[in-house]
Amino acid sequence: MRLAAIDIGSNAARLLIVEISDNKNGEPQFNKLNLVRVPLRLGFDVFEKGEISKEKRGMILQTMKAYSHLINAYEVNHTIVCATSAMRDAANSADIIRKVKLETGLEIEIISGDLEASIIYENHIAEHMDTANSYLYIDVGGGSTELSFLTDGKLAFKQSFNIGTIRLLKDMVDDHKWNEMKDFIKAKIKGNKKMIAIGTGGNINKVFSLSKKKDGKPLNLELLKDYYKELSSFSLEDRINIYKLREDRADVIVPALQIYINVMRWAEADEIYVPKIGLADGLVQHLYAELLNKDNGIIPSKYV
Repeated sequence: MRLAAIDIGSNAARLLIVEISDNKNGEPQFNKLNLVRVPLRLGFDVFEKGEISKEKRGMILQTMKAYSHLINAYEVNHTIVCATSAMRDAANSADIIRKVKLETGLEIEIISGDLEASIIYENHIAEHMDTANSYLYIDVGGGSTELSFLTDGKLAFKQSFNIGTIRLLKDMVDDHKWNEMKDFIKAKIKGNKKMIAIGTGGNINKVFSLSKKKDGKPLNLELLKDYYKELSSFSLEDRINIYKLREDRADVIVPALQIYINVMRWAEADEIYVPKIGLADGLVQHLYAELLNKDNGIIPSKYV
């Protein structure tokens, strides 16, 4: 069976196509066939003007048409399409959803921040780690940051905050919002076991790549602070040239590091693991679970 997930974020839209087969133990194995990313940068319109511009609307439609063709070419069986912070805030998102549905057949669902946090957690990375520790998932996007906290092998809380890389670039995050996040984290994790962070999102993946660490090894907080100071000291153009970054990565990587560093400090987490998964991976897991439930007659699925 082949599944596809489209994640329309505030900075980019991603299409993930996977093939699912059973391993020797009869468990589902998710094999990635393709991952495509288009930097739509919707947040730059929405967080400043409250809606998505005509130019960006055209880009969304062309991207969805291209993704639809790829989905058909790969003979995908089921697809899920979700949008997050920018589309949540855009006054004209309903019109865009109707247009995309009409011209591509793809139905976009705008998901809440809490559901976004839940879907990222559905990757279940922490379940395979030492239960002697507590774990904090940190997913940093252009418009929001999603946190999920696990202790004693159970999900203790999930929360979304409107603090994202594009909002920071636009100077739209005041001290009140930072303090709200800090107070929430400190209140929720007080007195828990040693905290380890799990970071998702394109920016932490890029930092991990720059670090040359081996897969499965964590980054420590001091290294993130060093990268923040180093990258902050260069102009956008220098970051692009020196670190071989795309422009749409070079501008958001510094505010992303600021968010990861603050969350880790407040959570008293000294290390962060970077499993290179994101919302699209969680969406595939979510879709697969929905389809299993539908087959078992438990929950009727909308993603068919």
